[in-house]
Amino acid sequence: MHLEVGHTDEKAEKGADRIVAYFMAKLRHGELTLGDKVAPERELARELGVGRPLLREVMRSLSMLGVLDIRHGSGTYIGKVDIGLMSDFFTFCLSQEQDVLDDVLQARVAIECQAIRLACDRANDRDLSRISQWLNVLLQTLDDSEKGGHADFMFHQAVVAASHSRSLIVLHGALSDLLKQSHVERRKTYQSGPIMKDLVEAHREVFLSIAAKDPEKADRRLREHFAIGDELRRQSLISIFERKDRQAS
Repeated sequence: MHLEVGHTDEKAEKGADRIVAYFMAKLRHGELTLGDKVAPERELARELGVGRPLLREVMRSLSMLGVLDIRHGSGTYIGKVDIGLMSDFFTFCLSQEQDVLDDVLQARVAIECQAIRLACDRANDRDLSRISQWLNVLLQTLDDSEKGGHADFMFHQAVVAASHSRSLIVLHGALSDLLKQSHVERRKTYQSGPIMKDLVEAHREVFLSIAAKDPEKADRRLREHFAIGDELRRQSLISIFERKDRQAS
């Protein structure tokens, strides 16, 4: 991880990287955990061989991410990273890239297909109830692109949550804003009866596969669902370009 700080000289940048690496190593090895108090600023600066102003600046940056909790008059503590904040940060970074949605959707396939395999083994009654709940909401919102798109996203999020894999849940959460947008926009492009029937059936098959604890079938059904979505999106783009051509002629 590299943080851009106010200092631009190479020495300061290396110092900033050293500070970040210090906290990452302490957290990774369990030497610092949630709520632990961090060593005093003077002591840390001496240990890391950096100036206190630079240390202070980097620690403020880490506090903005939730890694550190700076309490004036009390000290600095290990905080809990806000996944919502990380999602905003990740979305901001990705939004600067061209054609980012295609890349995000490909990442989504990798995350959700692994998650659904784990869900077949790990999902409990509460997980199945939550997935079923969003499937029912999906059925009730077929004519509402906003609510239906949200229900569609929440269904998939519930599947990922049922994997009980912290890493997959965090990765999926980091993409959540862009995925929500994709679900809603896709709903706006198709509202015909046959398409919506196929959409509901695909989600129902995914749910039943998880309930049956059949990872091969669940993976297959989910990939089929994604393939249908890709084709619908392709057709939608073709329609948009054809409409623009007609308007231009």
